Amino acid sequence: MSSNTLYNDEAKEKLKKMVSGGDVAMFATNIGRKPLSVVPMHTKKVDDDGTIWFLSVSNSDHNRDILQDPTAQLLYNNTGDMNFVSIFGEAQIVTKQEILDELYDSKDNAWFDGSDDPNLTAIRFTPREAAYWSNDSNKLVTFFKLQVAALTGSDKDIGSSGKMKM
Repeated sequence: MSSNTLYNDEAKEKLKKMVSGGDVAMFATNIGRKPLSVVPMHTKKVDDDGTIWFLSVSNSDHNRDILQDPTAQLLYNNTGDMNFVSIFGEAQIVTKQEILDELYDSKDNAWFDGSDDPNLTAIRFTPREAAYWSNDSNKLVTFFKLQVAALTGSDKDIGSSGKMKM
C-alpha cells in the first residue's frame, strides 16, 4: 500500500470525493474524555472547501458535547469501494434558517417536523486533518492480489493511504 500526504486543495478534493461516497459517518464527540460519545450521522452536504454538514436535534448529547468542546472526529467506512477515512476537526452548531432550509429534505421528516422545527439544528464540521485508506481497484481485483501475495509471499500494492492536512 503506497502512502503519501496531501495538502490544502488536493487534500480537500480527496476528502470530498471520499466522504461523498459514504454518506453515514460515525460522529465522535467528547473526545478528550472517556468514554467517547459516538453516533451515526447522515452527511447532508460536503462543500468545496471540505466543510461537512449534518442535521441534528438541538437537545442531543452530541450537541451538548459540541457546546462544551467543539473538537470532534468523523469515521467513514465505505466497504463498497473499500475506502476508509478518519477526520479530525471542529464542529459548530448552526441555527440559521436559510442553512436549515438548504440541508433539509423529505427524508428528514422521520426525525423532524419540517425545516422550521424548533428542535432542528445543523452541525458544521470543519476538517483540520484526516487519515485515509483507499483501495485503488475493485473488490475482485483486490481479492485476487491478496491471494497471490499470500501464495507467493510477495507484496502487492492494493491501494493507498496517507494523511490529508487542510
